[in-house]
Amino acid sequence: MLPDPGWMVTVRQRLESRLRQAQVYVRANQYHLLARLRIWGGRVVFWGCGIVVGLAAVLFALLSDGAAERFAHAAALYPWMPFIVTPLAGAGLLWLTRTYFPGAQGSGIPQVIAEMKRPPSGPWRPLVSLRIAFGKIMLGVAAVGAGFSFGREGPTVQVGASLMAAAGRFMPATLRIHRQHLLVAGGAAGIAAAFNAPLAGIVFAIEELSRSVESRMSGVVITAIVLAGVIAQYFLGNDNYFGRVVVFGESSELMYTILVCAVVTGFAGGLFARMLLISVIGWHGRLARFRGAHPYWFVVFCGLLLASLGWVTGGVIWGSGFAETKSLLSGQADLPWYYGPAKFVATVVSYLTGLPGGIFAPSLSIGAGIGQDLVPLLAGQAFPTTIVVLCMVGFLAAATQAPITAFIIVMEMVDGYSLVIGLMATALIASAVSRMVSKPLYATLAEHMIRQQSPADSK
Repeated sequence: MLPDPGWMVTVRQRLESRLRQAQVYVRANQYHLLARLRIWGGRVVFWGCGIVVGLAAVLFALLSDGAAERFAHAAALYPWMPFIVTPLAGAGLLWLTRTYFPGAQGSGIPQVIAEMKRPPSGPWRPLVSLRIAFGKIMLGVAAVGAGFSFGREGPTVQVGASLMAAAGRFMPATLRIHRQHLLVAGGAAGIAAAFNAPLAGIVFAIEELSRSVESRMSGVVITAIVLAGVIAQYFLGNDNYFGRVVVFGESSELMYTILVCAVVTGFAGGLFARMLLISVIGWHGRLARFRGAHPYWFVVFCGLLLASLGWVTGGVIWGSGFAETKSLLSGQADLPWYYGPAKFVATVVSYLTGLPGGIFAPSLSIGAGIGQDLVPLLAGQAFPTTIVVLCMVGFLAAATQAPITAFIIVMEMVDGYSLVIGLMATALIASAVSRMVSKPLYATLAEHMIRQQSPADSK
């Protein structure tokens, strides 16, 4: 028996009615659906960039550590080698920096601060870009591998900011993530992954980078830091940057120890920052004129100085100083008394060259060397490891004048939560002493870079 044609017509009409309703609903909500897809697409891009920042930090760490170890091993076998490699490599790296990677010189943190203050119009030479990020890693690794006293943590800030800024091109405007937010997020993620210290990344973003950025970007910063930190811990493990310091000391004389460490490192760190500033701003004299007229010969001269200093000190001044600092914290070996002063001089000489490289790790090493020299003076009042850690945080706080970031970084690196009050007090006192000796390092360098961007200064 054939079906009723009227019933089929009714079903067809209902289906067509439902289809028309669905089409009307899709057309009415098409804008919202596309907007949601764009938002989620932007989030995926941002999350992916956070992972890339972590991978870049891991790559930078592995390459830098490997290059430093190979140079030290080769120098031990062939003591004459640094006298050839360091000056020639320095001149070659400076030529590459100036020719192909302008903006990659120095630490990287002042560049990010200056880039955040970039005017909306007018001439501006970029200080963050994918080209600069690539050059920062490659040239930074080569400089460490040639015997220069540099760290990778500050440069990782510029690398992270460059990657985040590049990712911003693919993020929809509906996410409402401004370029300054991306720079802060990338820089903070870089420092967190470089030190394997997520909390330090958050504090660094607040204290050093985001002074003029609205508080609503905190979620962006934390997300980038978490993703980069997870990647760093996946490849580098859950251990702290310098491992676990077994012995910390408490005694009734600890406050005296804190005061001595803070004052000594505060003055030394302030002098260190002042010398770095003078090398960039306001350096006068015959040697300064020689550097301006013959920059490559000046780098050769600095390379010979570093080779000579390394030969005299047994090679302890080359590289970032990570291995030497770790040995002091673990109590496995005693370094010569002149390690701290020699590392101080080596880092200043390296910075004079204008090559890409940071000062975070060398500052920690200088502080550790100063702490070792203060151990006999403070014997019986604190454990040696306590003195070393206090001087590390004191010198870093004085050099950067970022006390909160300094004590958080050191606390996370050495698992020094039991000494948090002492670390905080040392950082604050040392930073206050440093302000009497020098202007803030990164902020002053950033202002100088901004002035250089103007047409009047670029002629």
